[in-house]
Amino acid sequence: MTTTSNDHVRIFDTTLRDGEQSPGASMTLDEKLQIAEILDEMGVDIIEAGFPIASNGDFEAVCEIAKNTKNSVVAGLARAIHADIDRCGEAVKYAEKGRIHTFVSTSPIHLQHQMNKTQDEVLDIITDTVTRSRNLIDDVEWSAMDATRTSVEYLCRCVEAAIRAGATTINLPDTVGYATPDEYKSMFEAIIEQVPDSDKATFSVHCHDDLGMAVANSLAGVAGGARQVECTINGLGERAGNAALEEIVMAIRTRGDVLPYTSSVDPKFMTRASKLVAGASGFAVQYNKAIVGKNAFAHESGIHQDGMLKNAETYEIMRPEDVGVKATSLVMGKHSGRHAFKDKLRDLGYELGDNALQEAFRRFKDLADRKKHVYDEDIEALVEDEIATAGEPIKVIALTVIAGTGGPQKAILTMDVNGRHETREATGDGPVDATFNAIKSIVPHEATLSLYQVHAVTEGTDAQAEVSVRLEAGGRISTGKGADTDTLVASARAYVAAMNRLNLRMQGANPGALQAV
Repeated sequence: MTTTSNDHVRIFDTTLRDGEQSPGASMTLDEKLQIAEILDEMGVDIIEAGFPIASNGDFEAVCEIAKNTKNSVVAGLARAIHADIDRCGEAVKYAEKGRIHTFVSTSPIHLQHQMNKTQDEVLDIITDTVTRSRNLIDDVEWSAMDATRTSVEYLCRCVEAAIRAGATTINLPDTVGYATPDEYKSMFEAIIEQVPDSDKATFSVHCHDDLGMAVANSLAGVAGGARQVECTINGLGERAGNAALEEIVMAIRTRGDVLPYTSSVDPKFMTRASKLVAGASGFAVQYNKAIVGKNAFAHESGIHQDGMLKNAETYEIMRPEDVGVKATSLVMGKHSGRHAFKDKLRDLGYELGDNALQEAFRRFKDLADRKKHVYDEDIEALVEDEIATAGEPIKVIALTVIAGTGGPQKAILTMDVNGRHETREATGDGPVDATFNAIKSIVPHEATLSLYQVHAVTEGTDAQAEVSVRLEAGGRISTGKGADTDTLVASARAYVAAMNRLNLRMQGANPGALQAV
């Protein structure tokens, strides 16, 4: 199928109206103006700015957005009530391109339980209110609320009445997220075929995600002849939300082979728009959300990381920069492989030999098992620690500390001293003092501790501690560092690193002074 101008899909964003109806998602005027600005900039065709009759704040927001929007059509929502329509017309009149969007229920369950109207009465309402809207503005959209639970025969009568009264856009929403893609597509095909003058209006989809099919239903509606999609940033909306704008646009952009349509939206703004809406609404974006989720372009599995390093198309069907993400993220965690770890080290400026790399990777895996998020700073601290201790004659092997208010604190330490494992137990005035006393019992020395400093490498209670220790002996000073999620283990490593360095310096100054450390 060849793409033509008839295959252009208008994007109607209702984040500021339907999205704001999510319980707890109310936005300030300034926030709405910022969101409208980025929607306009990214090429959204229609911005539904609010429900003017709902409150003075909503009316003011629609007016201000109408005044400030440069390219998009600005729409306001109105019930099939004269007061609503008049208020909406007053708000959107400030727009260079304004639209009144009016709606009425059409399903039997709504007519019986919500409106208490007959089908013929509703047909009269449609004619009356669409005509009133069209007398105020040229661009009028009419929606059949709960269209997917309305018979096609009655929908055809309603749509015909709306077009005859002057509606330029006909929206057939899946208001309660009830439809399946095949049903929704067939509904549009039937109505477009059966309604006289259906070619005089643009048909629109508006799908809710109650059964998780909002995006699939929206695209099915487009396949059935609709050429406008109503959606929201992040899928924000009542109950389970609406079809997500970013998913609609990127599906069309990525799968042109089976979705031969176009849109005017520039996807490079999507990530920024997503963050702006999340911040304004207070609704955080789930990590695994398609397109804009934190993990959408992140890979931790070793197999996936290996493939990504060889060719990004092995596991990514779109480029992160296309949607405003700086780059793919190879998340370093317990599933990461040696290849990805080595590549990460190279990015951080480290080139390790085979043995050092093997030991650093082992320690990284141990860290990843204990720590939820492994940051670049964690890896840097780990590698610096590994570099500092590589080839040293004395190493920390295992440490157990017993501490608490009962005292005294006790440390049980095993160290490798010139290839020989030794274990000692010592007490002290606190767990750190007990640990250092255990070291001294294995390697007796006269060095004094002149500095002990701890700081967290990253945030969180599982952050690695980086400890600095300074020892002095015989006029010589040496500093050592150690890193670990356990502050006491980091302390032991730092102390031993300083001791190793001091030992070497003492040997250089006086070969007979080995026992000084």
